[in-house]
Amino acid sequence: QVQLVESGGGLVQAGGSLRLSCVVSGRTDSTNYMGWFRQAPGKEREFVAAIGWSRGTTAYANSMKGRFTISRDSAENTVYLQMNSLKPEDTAVYYCAASMRRTGVVTATATYGYWGQGTQVTVSS
Repeated sequence: QVQLVESGGGLVQAGGSLRLSCVVSGRTDSTNYMGWFRQAPGKEREFVAAIGWSRGTTAYANSMKGRFTISRDSAENTVYLQMNSLKPEDTAVYYCAASMRRTGVVTATATYGYWGQGTQVTVSS
């Protein structure tokens, strides 16, 4: 089992920045990928970014490239999402997710077996 706890969400003006954190506990030695997803009201959950737990390789949704950065601190069992140049359309609940699978599409929600409770990010115009 893996437990995920997100923090760092809040209200920010357009153009501002936020850093989300996700603390991972439990079977962290079996974790292969960590991902961030988001879900806006009335919309499906969408991929934001992912990182390989051991090698640190990253992947991003096209609309987040250049604005968002995913990173991890293996010693602290924490994954971060640095979000810059935020836009009102970035408003959503952001979820951290963990995958124990050795293969899978990192952009797909089905790849991830563990999810955090989510943290609200609201960007005002």
